[in-house]
Amino acid sequence: MKLTTRGYYSVKALLDLSFQPDYGPASVNAIATRQSLPAPYLEKLLIEMRQSGLVNALRGAKGGYQLARSPAQISLGQILAAVGENLEPWGNPSLSDPQATDWVTLTLWNRLHQKLKESLDSIYLEDLYFDARSWQAAQGTDSSFVV
Repeated sequence: MKLTTRGYYSVKALLDLSFQPDYGPASVNAIATRQSLPAPYLEKLLIEMRQSGLVNALRGAKGGYQLARSPAQISLGQILAAVGENLEPWGNPSLSDPQATDWVTLTLWNRLHQKLKESLDSIYLEDLYFDARSWQAAQGTDSSFVV
């Protein structure tokens, strides 16, 4: 599996939101500026994540997007699925596939896919948050977060 721009930008945006005080809202432009992302593209991804229940949109002068749940309840697998990221590591092999010509190969591919999915579903935004904070502490910085 290769993490596409969609998946990478989505994880960066939600990790940025996890750094907001009390998980308060942040504007698309503020996130885009902090993370060096294109704002129009980011807006589309945030809309998709809102439709999947990962973020809430708040209107008004102090509005923006905020996490809909705590970072401990949002997995990498959920983020990637929300933006249509393909979780198939090598496509979806079948016995008609020249690369999966026997049941042993097909079984191996399916087991690898299941393990990858389980791994993505077991890594939470909170884990990435603490990893990022630890990295910042090791760097001796307390600046705003940038992936």
